[in-house]
Amino acid sequence: MTSRETPRSGSPAIIAGAEYELAFTDLLANGQAVGRTGGIVVFCFGPLPQERARVRITAIKPKYAIAQLVKLLVPSAFRTTPFCSVFGTCGGCQVQHLSYPAQLAWKTDMVRSSLQRIGGFAEVEVRGAVGMIYPRSYRNKMSLVVEHAGAGSTIGFYQQRSHEVVAIEACPIVTPQLNDYIGRLNRARSVPEVAAALAVTRHVVSRNARSSGESVVTFTTAQASPEVARATDSLMRVFPGAVGLTNSYDRNSQNAIMGRHHRTLFGRSEIEESIDGVRYRVSAGSFFQVNVEIVGRIFDFLRSGLEHPRRIVDLYCGAGTFALFFARYGCEVYGIEESSQAIVEAEENAALNGLENWVRFRAGRVEDIVRMQEARTAMREADIVFLDPPRKGSDEVTLGAIAEAKAPYVWYLSCDPATLARDLKFLAANGYRLGIVQPFDMFPQTGHVETLVTLFREAEAVPQTIAEAFGDVPPPVWPDDEFARSQLEYPDFVVRED
Repeated sequence: MTSRETPRSGSPAIIAGAEYELAFTDLLANGQAVGRTGGIVVFCFGPLPQERARVRITAIKPKYAIAQLVKLLVPSAFRTTPFCSVFGTCGGCQVQHLSYPAQLAWKTDMVRSSLQRIGGFAEVEVRGAVGMIYPRSYRNKMSLVVEHAGAGSTIGFYQQRSHEVVAIEACPIVTPQLNDYIGRLNRARSVPEVAAALAVTRHVVSRNARSSGESVVTFTTAQASPEVARATDSLMRVFPGAVGLTNSYDRNSQNAIMGRHHRTLFGRSEIEESIDGVRYRVSAGSFFQVNVEIVGRIFDFLRSGLEHPRRIVDLYCGAGTFALFFARYGCEVYGIEESSQAIVEAEENAALNGLENWVRFRAGRVEDIVRMQEARTAMREADIVFLDPPRKGSDEVTLGAIAEAKAPYVWYLSCDPATLARDLKFLAANGYRLGIVQPFDMFPQTGHVETLVTLFREAEAVPQTIAEAFGDVPPPVWPDDEFARSQLEYPDFVVRED
């Protein structure tokens, strides 16, 4: 373990613009490595834990400093060559320079650390993160930014920690079809109709289905755009395989990617995807998981808790991704989701699968609906409460309603370890114990990790009975050697200072 650097007696304070040689001991979710000099924590993108590097201090804050990598001096055994030419500039990926098995070990440790530090679960057991066979070309949704400068438009993604745009010609993280669209759209900028459409566009959002190969493309503009409408024929030639083109407009903020209104300019606004035999129709702007391979892995894992039909309340249900999976196994599901459009899609997807009699959906803010008698009754009668909240996590009203209903089991799927730990701490203080903690790598090459946690009522269940609801068993064994090889462990990757 690398010892923490401390200033020598009488040493000068850290100086902006000066260069220092540092040992780095940790890695943050945003890709910044953590080192120390002069008694000050230094954050720098580029180094990895167990590496030494020369860095230049670019900013000094009251409690930390920011640095820029000048030269790597001692590389880590876990370092690998990034496969994207704009890695380090584009803000989409944070850890392409870290080998994939080490990424899985790092994310496992990230979940464990959050549960210990924030949740207070000192002895928590966290299973190794479940990853992908091939951790590239997985992302089924792409949001391009169109920047207007000079005589033309630049197409790209936002830079790291900035709203500046880095121009891109390709992205190895999105599906091959979406990646092809980037090059085609760049080449079509010289077509007058396409150039006119891009001139009024802020975002080009596309979604692609792995099972059907279908895609839909949406151009987001300030108002309903006649320029995009006039370019429909030209744009459909740019996007082969697209089944629809839509115009999203009237954004509610400058940071919004999609507008509040949509109109279909060609074909249909939805694609059809299939996961584990469940069919989903989703639009470019729908909340739908971006990595269907990992959704399938999560389905595989959850299936062990669905050997008998159960009554499930699905909070933050979106377009019904998990609700319909549960219903397919004979469960009665009551779903709540704030987005009324998502509820429309959930109901349509239920009909598509012939599952209307197994699901009920309510549109509204979860913290409001759980106070209503219908939802309170559903939660009291539920065997399992499943929740998959946004990154900010849940809230005390919702968590309090779960505790008050005394739901025997809670399955919590989270995309943020910190808010997950906070919410689990609340549930633990209100009668629940942790069961299984299983991370899934929904977002390879990034600092994000999905985590599934099961909980059970401490007063009403003993640890052995968790198998009845979820299966207190090892993770499923997937029948492919390539996947098994991708899960190699690097137990000594993370070096921490307590």
